[in-house]
Amino acid sequence: MQSIHKAAVIGAGTMGAAIAAQFANAGVPVLLLDIVPNGAASRNALAEGAIAKMLKTDPAPFMSKHAARLVTPGNIEDDLPQLATCDWVVEAIIERLELKQALYRKIDAVRRPGTAVSSNTSTIPLAKLIEGMPESFQRDFMVTHFFNPPRYMRLLELVTSTTTDADLASKIADFSDLRLGKSVVKAKDSPGFIANRLGVFWLQTGVVEALDAALSVEESDALMGRPFGIPKTGIFGLIDLVGLDLMPHINASLAGALPPGDAFHASNRDLALITKMIAEGYTGRKGKGGFYRKGAKGREAINLVTGDYHPVQKSAAPNERDLRKLLTQSRYAWRVIGQTLAYAASLVPAAADDVHAIDEAMRLGYNWKFGPFELIDKLGADWLAEKLAADGFAVPALLAAAAGKSFYRLEGATRTYLGTDATYHPLPRPPGVLMLEDIKLATKPLLKNASAAVWDIGDGVLCFELTSKSNSWDQQNLELLAQTIELVPQNHKALVIYNEGQHFSVGANLGLALFAANIAAWSEIEKLIASGQTIFKKLKYASFPSVAAPFGMALGGGCEILLHSTAIQAHAEAYIGLVECGVGLVPAWGGCSELLARYAAAKAMPRGPMPAAAKVFELLSTATVSKSAANAKELLFLRETDGITMNRYRLLADAKAKVLALVEAHAPPEPPTYQLPGEEGRVGFAMAVRDFRKKGVATAYDEVVAGELATVLSGGEADIIDRPSEADILSLERAAFARLIRKDGTLARIETMLTTGKPLRN
Repeated sequence: MQSIHKAAVIGAGTMGAAIAAQFANAGVPVLLLDIVPNGAASRNALAEGAIAKMLKTDPAPFMSKHAARLVTPGNIEDDLPQLATCDWVVEAIIERLELKQALYRKIDAVRRPGTAVSSNTSTIPLAKLIEGMPESFQRDFMVTHFFNPPRYMRLLELVTSTTTDADLASKIADFSDLRLGKSVVKAKDSPGFIANRLGVFWLQTGVVEALDAALSVEESDALMGRPFGIPKTGIFGLIDLVGLDLMPHINASLAGALPPGDAFHASNRDLALITKMIAEGYTGRKGKGGFYRKGAKGREAINLVTGDYHPVQKSAAPNERDLRKLLTQSRYAWRVIGQTLAYAASLVPAAADDVHAIDEAMRLGYNWKFGPFELIDKLGADWLAEKLAADGFAVPALLAAAAGKSFYRLEGATRTYLGTDATYHPLPRPPGVLMLEDIKLATKPLLKNASAAVWDIGDGVLCFELTSKSNSWDQQNLELLAQTIELVPQNHKALVIYNEGQHFSVGANLGLALFAANIAAWSEIEKLIASGQTIFKKLKYASFPSVAAPFGMALGGGCEILLHSTAIQAHAEAYIGLVECGVGLVPAWGGCSELLARYAAAKAMPRGPMPAAAKVFELLSTATVSKSAANAKELLFLRETDGITMNRYRLLADAKAKVLALVEAHAPPEPPTYQLPGEEGRVGFAMAVRDFRKKGVATAYDEVVAGELATVLSGGEADIIDRPSEADILSLERAAFARLIRKDGTLARIETMLTTGKPLRN
């Protein structure tokens, strides 16, 4: 939707600046305005400083440094008239009602009628914000509550009033979905809206119950993390991430706005330990530390009783998969989860119209794997209600009304949710969204084994889905891909490679490779490498088009499948790279050959045998991974013609549309030939690595691995005047891989990566 051609954000603090960056990431020019600071050399100093800071921040608010050019810094005194050129103005200043309303009057004096104005507030009701404002302003005003950091958090809570122009609100929601990549959840104008209302209750309850039970922060976080599909930070780690100093302000704001009978008041008490920590600068990760800190001998955790720090005691997450049993065994887990789920049930319809909105808000706003009502279904509404009543907790009306039912159920192939009217309604999907999980409800796979499946997604398009652990590549899913390549031309016309896991693919299954190496099954390893090369090339030269749709990590073999697809439709947050050197190997499923061809053909690349090889050597030897899909285009992991989807929910539909558009004109590409630098280039690469080792940047084993990579990228024994073929480069890849997998240094790197998740610098 192109209805927002230019935007403005007023307030260049951490949140406002990052919202402006997300507009820029979407390709939309944006003004970033703030006050004129006293004595500053530049009247735009605050906005200019915010942009400069964001260019250095990690994780980066900008998807590409080029996006920063779309942000124009300014100030409120000089540049407010420019708002007349904007289609949407976002206010993100300090949470003080009188300051916001004073600013709104200035905005209203210069904006065009019909220009959307929204506040990013999370504490002040919309009704208060528009009190006393002209009707024309009230009609164009809403709350758009972004979550921090705006680039990475997919939730946007949209709050409107009875006076808000419904068409304008719909326009903002559509733009936020399609261009900003947000899942827009409509919230009521109630304190804290949805996610923070429930999330703050959960955090505060978790802290209070841990203090009352004299539990360690490590044990509390282990109990509150993965067993319930909650990020491993748990409660105390999350508060450290957000900032302890924010807790008293948020709690005070909620306490002042919520009615006297609200359950939040029972857990909202002044905590002397937290007051002391904040006073001493222990405000979390942004301060000297928080509940956790870096000590002289490693990570330390605070004792909630004494306030002293001690080395972190690893507290294993419970293995109990039966959540009822876990909640029966752990009083702490029960009191936190039980009260949180009960509170969630009390928020419908006070904070949201339905259970789906609350579940979506917690999944995307707090990164919960399951929403609270999905967790209730796992426990059973009857069981939860009985246990709450037995422990003296109030049972919310919605939970009582769900007796004998579940909040979600299947009706045929349609997911439905239980409404406040006691009937089931279809789970909403925005127009244009296609989800593989929905397709699976209605059909069976055409092909399937333990590591992959193939689905018919309509209009002659098949979808190849990886289902292995971390979507890693192994012999089974390679073989199913080969079968799929044979199947498509029979009754279909195109292929999409996609899944709905946490990451697209982390690469080859290193565990299997290490096992095979430990039993010296060299022939099996070589067979797997040759098989991957053959099958990926069959995909590349197929008679039908293919589109790969990466998201999250697409590493190693997960990157190589992209390089062999006809085209790519990537989610904006795709982190793509050939990282094999980090585990002591070289790309051997055609990654070297494909990237060499791309750089050799790049218009910006100088001609000759050395420039393309040198650039690829730099990328691969340093295991470079793109920081976004936009950055992947800069690194040539994506072509300029490849697509980028901002909203993760829309990726499959966009990939399908892209591959269908390729069908009519599709023809297999011509095999490339290469001009490579030969022995002279190989020696040059070796010298560069030797220099890096002398400087302490590269290790001894880096030099070994880089030497093998240099052999591949220079063309092996080929002379500079030779023109190696694609088959020649593939042969060099296989040989280099086979030599490296036999070395102890490589096996040590693989084992360390598997056990710690971190590279070994041997």
